[in-house]
Amino acid sequence: MALPISTSYAPMDALLVAGIPTDSGVWQYEPKWDGFRCLAFRDGDTVDLQSKSGQPLGRYFPEVVETLLRLKAKRFVLDGELVVPEGGGLSFDALLQRIHPSASRIKKLSGLTPATFVLFDLLTDPTGKSMAEAPLAQRRPALEAFAAKYLPNDGGIVLSPATTDVRTARKWFNGVGGALDGVIAKRLELPYRSGTRDGMVKVKKLRTADCVVGGFRYASKSKAIGSLLLGLYNESGLLDHVGFCSSFKAEERETLKKIVEPLIEPPGFTGQAPGGPSRWSTERSTEWQPLAPTLVVEVRYDHFTGGRFRHGTKFLRWRPDKAPRQCLMTQVKSESHVNPLTLTTADTNRLAG
Repeated sequence: MALPISTSYAPMDALLVAGIPTDSGVWQYEPKWDGFRCLAFRDGDTVDLQSKSGQPLGRYFPEVVETLLRLKAKRFVLDGELVVPEGGGLSFDALLQRIHPSASRIKKLSGLTPATFVLFDLLTDPTGKSMAEAPLAQRRPALEAFAAKYLPNDGGIVLSPATTDVRTARKWFNGVGGALDGVIAKRLELPYRSGTRDGMVKVKKLRTADCVVGGFRYASKSKAIGSLLLGLYNESGLLDHVGFCSSFKAEERETLKKIVEPLIEPPGFTGQAPGGPSRWSTERSTEWQPLAPTLVVEVRYDHFTGGRFRHGTKFLRWRPDKAPRQCLMTQVKSESHVNPLTLTTADTNRLAG
C-alpha cells in the first residue's frame, strides 16, 4: 500500500488501572468494547484488516471488508473494534465463531451474525495524510467529521461515543454493565502511541460470584491441581460449567489436593460440561475430574457472556456458609438494558443527567 502507515503498524494499547482518572480537561473517555481490536487500511480497491497481534482478519469478516469498500473515501486508516451485536448486547462467543478455517462457514456466519466495526480513532485521513502525530484533541474531531461524511446508516460501521465529562464515563461504567468491558480513558494532548501503553488506560468492572466447584483439572505434566472448574445452577436446576479458577500459589495447590481429591465423583456437571472439543483444545485441556457438588467458592470476575466467565476468575475465599443450590445463574446475568451500539455522542448528556 502507498499509505503513510503500513499494515505492520501496532495499535495503541491501554494500561489497566484501578479507577477512572478524573483530571479535568486531560482525558477523553470511551466505552471499552467487548470484541476484537482492529486496524482497517484502505488504499483504493484494497482493504486490509489487522488484529491487535498483527494477524490479518479480512478473510474472517468479509462483510466488514465489503462495507469499507463501499465508502466514498478511498484512502484511510481507522482504529476500532469488531463486535457482533446479539440480543440487545454483544456476543463474544459469536465473534469467536468467525475465526474458522472453512470459507463456507465464514460466509454463512457473515450473513447470520454480521459484525459491526466500531470506530474510535483516525490514523490516516481520506487525503492520505497521517494523523498519528496529531494530538487526540485534533484526531477525534477529524474522526467525527469522517463519520458524518462517509459512514452509511446501516449499522455496519458506527462511531464510538466519546466524552470529556467524567460523570458520563461513570454512568457508562456503572450503568451499561455486562454489554461492555469497562471504560477507556485517553490523554487529549498526546499523539497516537503505536505499540505502547502510554497515554491510554482501561478500567474494568470487577464483580464477585459464588460458584459450585463441579470439577478440577490437574496441571500439565503434574498431579498438582491446575484449576478448579466452576458451575452455576440454571433455570432447570442443572449445574452448568461457567469457567475456571487457577489463581493459586504452589503451596495452595497442595492444600487443594487434600480438599478436592476425596470428593471425586461423577457426573460433576449435570448441565453444560467442560471438555468439549475446540480448535484451541489440547489433549490435556479436555481431561477433567468430576466432583460431588459440595464445595462453594467466591470468585472475582470482570465479564460474563455467553454463559461463561469471559476470562479466568480469581479465587477469593471458600464459602462453607453457602449451600451449593444457592449458586444460581441469575447472580451473573447482566443488569444492563442498554444496547451500547445505540449510544451516540449526543446521548452522553442524557446518560450523565
